[in-house]
Amino acid sequence: MNAALFSTIPLLMCLGYFFMGSLPLLILKHDTPMDARFVRGFFKNYYIAVVCAAAIPMIAFALIGRFAFSASMFAIAALALFLRKIVLPHMDALRIRIESADSAAIAEFRHIHIVGMVINFVQLAVLIWGLFHFSR
Repeated sequence: MNAALFSTIPLLMCLGYFFMGSLPLLILKHDTPMDARFVRGFFKNYYIAVVCAAAIPMIAFALIGRFAFSASMFAIAALALFLRKIVLPHMDALRIRIESADSAAIAEFRHIHIVGMVINFVQLAVLIWGLFHFSR
């Protein structure tokens, strides 16, 4: 059980790093293609890291018979893949509109950034709560 719990550390680090790393990015106005490209790249790397980091504890918890934990790690990875497929193309489309100084696209891009952070924070909080609550 301890090894399985320790295997969640990389996932916790990914979730925490993204939240703490994307928070200062909110100071960007998201009004230039360079800002949008950087934020999009940050999201892209985050989604890949979360999928990889969730795979290890998913397997570890399955091997010790803690299928609820394993399923939750699968859900985190599946959500990251789903969001990657939805969010990144939407950011790309908005980035093209941002190049033409579309203020609605800038606001929408910023909104996606904030919603992505909120989803991440909720995942992090639920994961920490679940680890403490159900690991006994």
